[in-house]
Amino acid sequence: MSPPLQIVVSDEKLPTSAEIVVIGAGIAGSTAAYWLAKKGHKVALLDKGVIGGEQTSRNWGWCRQQHRDLRELPLAMKSLEIWGDLSRELGAETGFRRTGLLYVTTRPDDFAQWEAWTLKAREYQMHSRVLSGAEARELTPGSTGDWIGGVHSPTDGRAEPSLAGPAIAEAARRLGATLHQNCAARGLDITNGKVSGVITEHGVIATQTVLLAGGAWSSLFCRRHDLRLAQASVRSTSFATTAAPEVTDGGLSMPDVTIRRRLDGGYTVGLGGRGLVELSPQGLLYARQFWPTFKKRRAGLTFGIGGSFLEGPESFANWSFDLESPFERQRTLDPAADPVLVQRGLTRRGDHYPALKGLKVAHAWGGLIDSTPDGIPVISAVDPLPGLFLSTGYTGHGFGIGPGAGRLAADLIAGDPPIVDPTPFRYSRMIDGTDLGEPGMM
Repeated sequence: MSPPLQIVVSDEKLPTSAEIVVIGAGIAGSTAAYWLAKKGHKVALLDKGVIGGEQTSRNWGWCRQQHRDLRELPLAMKSLEIWGDLSRELGAETGFRRTGLLYVTTRPDDFAQWEAWTLKAREYQMHSRVLSGAEARELTPGSTGDWIGGVHSPTDGRAEPSLAGPAIAEAARRLGATLHQNCAARGLDITNGKVSGVITEHGVIATQTVLLAGGAWSSLFCRRHDLRLAQASVRSTSFATTAAPEVTDGGLSMPDVTIRRRLDGGYTVGLGGRGLVELSPQGLLYARQFWPTFKKRRAGLTFGIGGSFLEGPESFANWSFDLESPFERQRTLDPAADPVLVQRGLTRRGDHYPALKGLKVAHAWGGLIDSTPDGIPVISAVDPLPGLFLSTGYTGHGFGIGPGAGRLAADLIAGDPPIVDPTPFRYSRMIDGTDLGEPGMM
């Protein structure tokens, strides 16, 4: 069951031309459209389904700098600056609250890793507080955990995924962007080796600049144009509870389970590092690049064969631009929640907090997290095809860094000074033989 989502009404008429077309109206695409419109550009924002309907509304709602890959940390820090004033700037509720985020553990390996990261992060002026066991227990009153330590990042926060993405898209429209849902982009019109338009199911939009922010669908879209983009997807499970006692007003990560306070008085519950990987043609195509990541993350993954081999974003689909595309056949990725993981989340949450035992599940949902081999996104021009830009591969981090990522994409498209150094996010690393290694902190 998909999580509740703020409804957005589409503009009635599809433009015949636009200065910039953004494909994909998750938080990456919507924030890019917002910043581009704010810079004065005419933007059309397209989605094959509804705004925020896929991973943007299915994440935990954490807005964090803590435990980011250090290559991504400057962008995360800029994003938290933007989050802090975003609801006021948009004139709409995003649910952001700077409540801080807290990690506690009983595992010495976790604590050693967190301590090492915190020391390195200070070079970026990111200051988190490493906690002793006594301090961790003091900050988790009512918990039964025998914590050996933890880390607290007071400048991090939380927001509401069901509200934030639609609010940002609506703000882009007020600045002149047009919004088009249930409007799949089937492919690009290319003239003399350059982008000259977007072919949609409802007609062609003439444009010389396209931002592809298609989440898990981006690699499939690129393959149709003979562009390589190493992506793999992990099926995740999360759920929301009914109203519950407040044991934290922010986000709390404990061994095997996380909780995040919601505006409605319940919690969003997630299971860190747990998910399902289905065998797929795309997975086989990029298996070598993902091998280091697989070795590092395999303990929390299960594997199977399912529909991904024949349909969806990881299939080897091919299509004509004047006929129905895979993007129309599956408007919204809405995988079922794994009941085993839901029960595990309920059990572990109650084990750690007796006050939360017996809570009911308000709704549970699945998601598909699109990942890159090195665990950081691609936010970049695509040099082999002038006029095409990418903002994808967020590896489960996209919501929290969405505002900064959208700003960076807009800066690159507009030719303005970038908000952070874009080098770590360049597309060329995917195709030039760069050793992508394995992800840093997730």
